[in-house]
Amino acid sequence: MIMFLVRRIASMLGVLLALTIALFALQEVSGIDPAKAYVGANASAEALERTRVALGLDQPAITRYFDYLVGLFHGDLQNSLRTRTPVADGLATAFPATVELAVWALGFALILGSLFAVLTVVKWKGAAVVRVVLLSGASAPTFLLTMIGLLVFYGNLGLLPAGGRSSFGATSPGPTGLFVVDGLLAGRLDVAGDAIWHLLLPAACAAISPAVSIGRVLVDGLKVNLVSDHARTARAAGMRESLVLARHAVRNSLGATLSMVGIQAGMLLGGLVVVEKIVSWPGVGSYLDKSVQASDFPGIAGVALLLGITYVALNTLVDVLQVVADRRIALS
Repeated sequence: MIMFLVRRIASMLGVLLALTIALFALQEVSGIDPAKAYVGANASAEALERTRVALGLDQPAITRYFDYLVGLFHGDLQNSLRTRTPVADGLATAFPATVELAVWALGFALILGSLFAVLTVVKWKGAAVVRVVLLSGASAPTFLLTMIGLLVFYGNLGLLPAGGRSSFGATSPGPTGLFVVDGLLAGRLDVAGDAIWHLLLPAACAAISPAVSIGRVLVDGLKVNLVSDHARTARAAGMRESLVLARHAVRNSLGATLSMVGIQAGMLLGGLVVVEKIVSWPGVGSYLDKSVQASDFPGIAGVALLLGITYVALNTLVDVLQVVADRRIALS
């Protein structure tokens, strides 16, 4: 188990190192002049040269890369060319909003995926309707689902808000930056409830596609394990079918399902970038959109690095959970 953890952590660090090299190389070949973006296109040649020296752009590429790498170890993601403030500060403000939306979307995906799998295997009445709805939703792009959701649930029915995180302002009432959690911690049930109301539409739309992917993998695992020797033995011993499903089929199907959850969680973060733009969600996606419009490469690279770290960390966590569920994985 310990050697497995060491290997996974070493692999994670290797991937992140490759990501920093790729981001730095993209900045070099992008054609964007950071000095010109910083001082403006109409700045004099003398001002541009002074800015290049101040930003360290007069140094060789290898020197600038190692300075960039050392800065990352100290939490320095460089300064934004758009806001003139540290990228780390901007992401620290925006990331909790994305985390809150991602957690709710992943929670919905796990619930819907489990429902999809169980209804498919057990074949309850009405299961076909649920499966058709989920498969139809998964076949559409997430941004299209979100736009349709806005038109139906806000424009036509007036049931859900059009966007934003809260009707009580942009500032969280607590320390975590998560409106639902902070509202509960502060005893403000109105704030927490309003935050949940704003989360429902974007989280549900973002959850449908990963829910079907997770559900399909779980279905395959359940079908195999329900006809396995240990399942037949349990039935022969008088165990009810529901207990066979819960105790034998589900547990033995968790390995592949957890792998898919890790993959979909990482992809979910990327999909939320577009969803946040549509529903005016003040998260990492909105920060990235503004950075792209301003050719703010440090801001773009900061978002890419943050999402990359989150994706790799999630997959490492999933691998560890797989080992907890089945120790044979570590031995192999």
